[in-house]
Order: sequence, then C-alpha cells, then structure tokens
Amino acid sequence: MSARTRITPQTEYHKRESILLIGVLLSLLAITARLFYWQVVQAKSLQAAAEDQYQRTVTTAGSRGAIYTADGYPLVTNEPIYRLFAHPHILSERPAFIAQSLVDILAEQQAATGAAKVALEEELTAKLSKTDTKWVSLFQSVTEESKNKITELDIVGLGFDPYERRAYPEASMAAHITGFVGKDSEGVDVGYFGIEGALEKELQARSTTSTVLTDALGLQLFGNNSQLPRTLDGREVVTTIRRDVQFILEQYLEAGIEQYGATSGEVIVMEPSTGKILGMATFPNYDQAQFYKYEPELYKNPSVANVYEPGSTFKVLTVAAGIDAGVITPETTCPKCAGPRTFGKYTIRTWNDEYHPDITMEQALAKSDNTGMIFIAEQLGTDTFVSYLQKFGIGKALDIDLQEDTSTPFRDSWGPVELATTSFGQGVSVNSLQLVRAVGAIANQGKMMKPIIVDKVRDPLSGDTLVTPIQQEAEVVSPQTASTVTSMMITAAQAGEAQWTASKTHTIAGKTGTSQIAVEGGYAEDRTVASFIGFAPPQNPQFIMLVKLTEPSSSPWAAETAAPLWYKIADRLFLLFTIPPDRN
Repeated sequence: MSARTRITPQTEYHKRESILLIGVLLSLLAITARLFYWQVVQAKSLQAAAEDQYQRTVTTAGSRGAIYTADGYPLVTNEPIYRLFAHPHILSERPAFIAQSLVDILAEQQAATGAAKVALEEELTAKLSKTDTKWVSLFQSVTEESKNKITELDIVGLGFDPYERRAYPEASMAAHITGFVGKDSEGVDVGYFGIEGALEKELQARSTTSTVLTDALGLQLFGNNSQLPRTLDGREVVTTIRRDVQFILEQYLEAGIEQYGATSGEVIVMEPSTGKILGMATFPNYDQAQFYKYEPELYKNPSVANVYEPGSTFKVLTVAAGIDAGVITPETTCPKCAGPRTFGKYTIRTWNDEYHPDITMEQALAKSDNTGMIFIAEQLGTDTFVSYLQKFGIGKALDIDLQEDTSTPFRDSWGPVELATTSFGQGVSVNSLQLVRAVGAIANQGKMMKPIIVDKVRDPLSGDTLVTPIQQEAEVVSPQTASTVTSMMITAAQAGEAQWTASKTHTIAGKTGTSQIAVEGGYAEDRTVASFIGFAPPQNPQFIMLVKLTEPSSSPWAAETAAPLWYKIADRLFLLFTIPPDRN
C-alpha cells in the first residue's frame, strides 16, 4: 500500500494564499508595465495631445513703420483691425443662426450683396459647424465698428484677435511715392512699389510666435502663460515731401489735365542745392488702401519708371555742353541754320518750319531752333557730346529710395542722324526725374546733386536716427557756364514761344519742350508730350520744377499747355517759399 500525502486544512489555506499573492504581484506588474507604457513609451504623444487640447499658438507682431512728410504730417500709419474667430464646440447658438447674424454685419462692411452675401453665409455656416474643432478663423478683416456690433450679439464662443493694417490720413496723396502693402505668396504683409517697396526691411514689423494656455472650453487663460518675448516695431520714415507743396501739385495737375485734355501728367519740384524732392505728383493715380481695385500698370511711379523723349527741354543740356567745352558762346552765330538739314534720306526741320540765317545761340535756344542745336552738337563732336550727356546722368539710375528706380536706355552707336536728333531731345530716352536732376545742375552752379526723397529713418525703440546725406554726384559744368546758361534760359522764358504766359512778377529761367511720341516705325503726328522746366529765383533758386502733360488735346504745344500750368503752380510756390517779386 503506497503512502498518500495528507492534505490538511492548514495546507490548503497556504496554497490559496500563495495563489492570491502571485495574482496580486502579476496585477501590480501589469499595472507597472502599463504605467511605463503610457508614461515613458507614449509620453511624447500624450504630451502633444494635451498641448493640442489646452494650448494655442498665437503670433504677436509689432507695428509697421509709419511714413511722414518733411513737415511732420503722417502719410501712412496703421489702424486697428480684427480677426474674428470661433470655438465651435462651445457655441451658445446654432451655426446657421450665428452665420445669418454675422453675415448681415460683415456684408455691410464689405458692401457685399446678392451671390457674394450668400456665399459668405455658406462659408461661415460650414466653419461654425465643425464642432470637433477647438478654434477656427471666420473672417480676416473686421473693422472696429463691425467688432462692436458683433460683440453686442452676445454669442458665447466668438472672439477677436487684434492686428493692424495700413491707414492713409491724407487719403491717396502721394500714392506713387509711398507705394502700398500687400500680401506675398505666403500671405505675409510686404511693401510694394515706392518707399514701401524700396525700404521694406526698414519698415517691416518684427513678429514673434508664442503658445498660450487655454481652459477646457478652449478659452485663453491669463496669468498662467509665460511672458511673451518683446516685439519690435518697424522703423519710421520721414520723407523730403512737403505736405503743402504736394497738395498744391496734385490739385493743379488734376485740374490741368482736365483743362488741356491730357491722358496723364507729372509735376516734380526739387530743391536744386540739396536734391531734396519737395513734391512729386502724378496722374492718374490710385488709392493705396484699395490698390486691388486698380489696374496694376498704375502702381509704378511714372516719373522714375517710364521713359520718354524730352524734346526741347533737352536743348538746355546741349547748350550747356557747347558753352562749357568752349565751342560756342551765346553770341556765336550759326552758319547752317538758313534751312532744313539733310542727312542721307532724312530731312530735319524746325518745329514751325521757320529758319533764321546766322541766328545766335541765345536766340536759337529762345526760338527752340533745331538746326541751331545740331550745329552745337557737330561743333562738339560725338565723343565730347556723349561724354557730357553721361556726366549729366542721362541713362544712369537715380539711386533714389523708390522701388521702381532703374537705369534708362543709352545709345551704343552714334551716327550723324543720331547726333543731330539727340541734340534737340528726340531719339534719346530719359525719365522725368533724370531730366530734373540734369537741369538742376544748371540751377546749382554746375553741381549735380543726388535726388533725395527720404530725409531720415528713425528707430522708435532705440531713438537712433539715420539721416540721408546731401550728396554731390558731379560738377558737370563750371559755375561760369551755369550762370551763362541761366541767363539764356531767362531770355528763353521771356522771349520764347511761351512769353505770353510768363510771370509778370517773378523772373524765372525756363524752357519749353514739345516732343512727338515714338511709335513703331517712326513718330505719331498728332500725339505729343508737352513739358516745361524752370527754376526760380534764377540766381539763387529755391526750387526747380518740371510740368509734363502727355497727349494734350487742346493743343499739342507746350507753350499753350504745360507752360501756363507751370506758371499757375509757380505763383503758389512763390507764396509758400516767400519769394518776393523782382519784376515791375
């Protein structure tokens, strides 16, 4: 008989106790493993999920730099604007009801009606219906007035993020000088054209991105967030433009274009001794705040972006080169001015087909005689003539703080015909400000100054100010030459074709210019650019001004369009600059 193990009640108890203990240990081990999995293995993903639920990324930006006139008036500033957003999971009203309430306010702000209003309502309803979303942007540009109306709706779950957009206290004044702010391909604010484009890096606001804590409903918590990094405002730009001068130029230019039936026009006023642009008006212009409503070709500043053939205003440079080189004097007579000049198959005539044998150079400038200018260019020779044009900056970029600034075409090959036509301002291309810079050298004793449109740039945080230096580009002609040419320009203004409209109170040195507009294969017979350039007082000029009208329909001649407009504006400038009368 085999021996049997005797199981007592006490043995059975110990066995059960061991099984229970093993079970407890296995459970603890399972819990520990699970905790290890969640707290170590899945720690990063859980943290990310929590942050997604209780944190929101917010971008905080400084203010873009303002742009001011020389006399302290703001041309471009910033105004508050708001981004409307929603927390769809906590909205106190139905999405469709909220969308209908919002669209009435937002559509009124945008002047949207019909299909546009319906589309906006459908878009808002779709966004508000995303109840599984903690935050959604509803509308980008809510004005202060619209914000107040939306706040009065008292709808839980709606909120606003403040930011800024460009504001224009002087409306569209100096639009071609300031440029505008638009969006780049990534939706970031960027300056385009004018000063906004040229000085983007100076004006742009610095921005920072930070993370804020939110509660279980997705609302931002205050007091538990880390301190936001300091942001930097953009630098402020002070232009050389005088507000009173700019206003007068724009007012008179628009009226002049209407009076003379021109398609466009420009007026530039510069201080010859410094190169500072005191006013620059162009028409047609555009509204910077609503630039997207205008054709893109209007954005560029035509005074620096567009070239034209200047016509007889260019004769001032030809005469100056001839006198400075010593090949003529004001009394030199022209032996080749008794009739038209012929170069191969080309015949060149005077503007009125009148000729004056043995005309003096002073008379040739006053009568705007093309044959007299050809004679001067031939006396100079091609190399010397071209050298003077280059010294006057023809073809050279202005290096001014306007984004559109660039060099202009300059002829590589010169023959007898090219030399002849260039001498009286046809067959050569300049922009308006290049011509002002060049003739400004005559007004400034032969010294050509670099044009300036930005006087200084200042940092509002550090207080540092960078002033644009006054810079002489070249001494193109001697002071004696400049004085002689000035006297000839006085004669041209008082005895030339525009003498009928000359000022009865103030002496000015000036010259008209009427040039045909180049078209494919030649020149348009009935389309001209009429211009007048002059400075005052002649011996100590406070301003030089160019008035330019494109395709005036009342008369093609500058003496009957651009010149009288020049004198109308000059009368106002004489008062502003307190220039006393000097003529009886």
